[in-house]
Amino acid sequence: MPAMASFSQLFLTFLRIGLLSFGGPAAQIALLHREIVEERGWLTERQYLQALSFCMLLPGPEAMQLATWVGWRLRGMPGGLIAGGLFVLPGALVIAVLALAYSSYGARPEVAGLMLGVKATVIALVAQALLKLGRKVLTRPGALIIALTAFAALYVLHLPFPLVIACAALLGWLSRPATPAPEVAPLPAPATERLWVWPLWVTLWFAPMVVAGLAGHTLLYDIGMLFSKLAIFSFGGAYAVLAWLAQEAVSARGWLEPAQMADALGLAETTPGPLILVTQFVGMITGFAAGGWPMAVAAGAMVLWVTFIPCFLWIFAFAPHLERLLARPRLQAALEAITAAVLGVIANLALWFALHVLFGETWQPALGPLAPELPVPTSLRPLALALTLLAAVLLGPLRRSVPLTLALTAATSYAVSLY
Repeated sequence: MPAMASFSQLFLTFLRIGLLSFGGPAAQIALLHREIVEERGWLTERQYLQALSFCMLLPGPEAMQLATWVGWRLRGMPGGLIAGGLFVLPGALVIAVLALAYSSYGARPEVAGLMLGVKATVIALVAQALLKLGRKVLTRPGALIIALTAFAALYVLHLPFPLVIACAALLGWLSRPATPAPEVAPLPAPATERLWVWPLWVTLWFAPMVVAGLAGHTLLYDIGMLFSKLAIFSFGGAYAVLAWLAQEAVSARGWLEPAQMADALGLAETTPGPLILVTQFVGMITGFAAGGWPMAVAAGAMVLWVTFIPCFLWIFAFAPHLERLLARPRLQAALEAITAAVLGVIANLALWFALHVLFGETWQPALGPLAPELPVPTSLRPLALALTLLAAVLLGPLRRSVPLTLALTAATSYAVSLY
């Protein structure tokens, strides 16, 4: 039988996890397994793996939602709030400090020198994520076709990210015959939780946007609506949703420059917690440009709220039905198709970052509905290319950690910028 956990044990354990959760979802999931299953015995191996599969069905950061599920399974909704909240808060505080410092000092030459190394490392990190996911996904029939189609839809046709993901899900859903779902009893949950979970959390989710709209804070309202949509469609992890965020925040709305978007992801890689905290950084930079530090803090708080309140909603609403959801073949097929599409989405993100970091200029040929973004070869930045290759070697063959790689590439680019 799994061991019981007190609230104090839960608090201290997830505070430790929140402070140590560097390295992205894979490292965070491994850290959770070691702390929860191996060292404390709070869950069995089967319970942990089932919960991980369930969280991968949901939009949002799977590691944070897995932490929330663990807390819910051990101590109900209060436990879920403790576990999920502590998984996010340390990284969110670091991101807030970095965003305010970047807003104030980001234009200084020495900061630009440091950030070039960080952005070069991001290219290597996204490419590494693409290769890892590709090895897992491209073993399935039709996965390559879905991935290539998703890439073309985003890179050449500039179709909206939600439309690409929705089409992939529908294709996967229809590819499997409908079969009756087995009768599985839901996990126990208090009747009051089951009754009030949707009204309570949906109200909490949209309340700040309603207040911002009524108060006439148009930017905060727009930020809340955009990042709420991101929370709904953020299947496939942070790298996937960042392609859409770049499309919206940079190309469509003009809130950030491409270089700032690259800086945002680079700095988010240096912090603990889910990588999706890059959205907080983007929100704070946008807010600072519109109204200084007070607006930056308000925008960051809005982004955090509408990004993570839905995560709690998904867990508290669907966790009692975990085994029933995992037993639906059509749902599994839809998830597999989404994962294949995410491969194309991440490829688009990798190309977008590489174009804007490695080259000083890009252009788009007029080819009717086709509008691929292409580099101007003469604007190649040799230092950025060399730093990207250095990061790829450190992360790949030499197997160095992300923080160490970021430190080495940033220090190298800073040293070169002094001459």
